[in-house]
Amino acid sequence: MTHAPTIEFVDHDPKLQAIVLEGVRGYNKTLFANHPPGQDLSIALRASGNDDPVGGLLGRTAGGWLAIELIFVPEVLQGMGLATRLIAMAEEEAGRRGCHSAWLDTLNPRALTLYRRLGYEVFGELKDYPVGFSRYFLQKKLGAIA
Repeated sequence: MTHAPTIEFVDHDPKLQAIVLEGVRGYNKTLFANHPPGQDLSIALRASGNDDPVGGLLGRTAGGWLAIELIFVPEVLQGMGLATRLIAMAEEEAGRRGCHSAWLDTLNPRALTLYRRLGYEVFGELKDYPVGFSRYFLQKKLGAIA
């Protein structure tokens, strides 16, 4: 006889995150068996003369799309075009991986201006996230669908 599982809130739990992530990815593989598997994409930004990363870009390619999840450039390095270079490198790699488009989201008004300048177009807005502000979702065509 099977007992009903318990459901509870937990603090940050890497084991739980891994189980859920791998479970969803495994299920998606069965749904989209004829498509290439998703692949993480990471680009490190390193300070001059140091091997330790100080910022960078994290994303993932899947389903013909590049998802740019996080970009961080330390304040002392801002204004040097580094975010633009990180995005260009990610888009180039995504093209090599067969991606036709990219998407990202932001709460940062300065980043929104940058992304628009780089050809991204808003396709969604989550108003009052947080209250009084908006979270914007943007996309960009990278190339032809194969």
